[in-house]
Amino acid sequence: MAVFVALGAFLMTLVGGWTAQRVTDRRHLVLGLAGGLMLGVVGLDLLPEAMDAAGREVWGVPQAMLLFVGGFLTAHLLERLLALRQAAHGADGERVPQVGLGAASAMVGHSLMDGIAIGAAFQAGSAMGLTVALAVITHDFADGFNTYTITRLYGNARRKAVAMLFADAAAPVVGAASTLLFTLPEELLGSYLGFFGGALLYLAAAEILPEAHHDHPAKSTVLCTIAGVGFIWLVVGAAE
Repeated sequence: MAVFVALGAFLMTLVGGWTAQRVTDRRHLVLGLAGGLMLGVVGLDLLPEAMDAAGREVWGVPQAMLLFVGGFLTAHLLERLLALRQAAHGADGERVPQVGLGAASAMVGHSLMDGIAIGAAFQAGSAMGLTVALAVITHDFADGFNTYTITRLYGNARRKAVAMLFADAAAPVVGAASTLLFTLPEELLGSYLGFFGGALLYLAAAEILPEAHHDHPAKSTVLCTIAGVGFIWLVVGAAE
């Protein structure tokens, strides 16, 4: 049942990526929406789940929040290291394709965990499984949208963006199927969500949203960002 439901996430991810491809003439709006979706996923979905699952304190700070900061710093350091390496080869000022692929790979990892979450929820009961599946399937539209967008944003070829999109779409199915073999500890899941949330927030705040306003500082871009956050809020609320 969990694997069957995860097929819905597969299809929704592809729909999100297809949507991102079809609006290339409104790139600033795409990026504004993507930034809002990512911000909404982090603040309204990932962090609350991480705090619930891994909320114990480490030296006075919740473990999930420490990993959240660690994820943010890791994304920043990775981008700086890759940018410096690129600059050393005479490409200063250009976006580094590896950063986009790395970010997309993180999205694939997140989608894999989504699938594991679906499978684990069905282990707890059908009602719980369907609730979690609703949240995953709905926000996988944002995952597909963001995976394609961020891969292309860093200068990667379209075929690579499509390949990462299909990998992201398949990941929930693989994750759900894997739960037939093991049970994931709740604290480990929460720790991962906190770390990934920090990395995702960095990409949204430091890369995608500034790029969205670079050439088109329009009110419509801001409205798209707000709409992205609002959409995730509706999804989380409906799932609850």
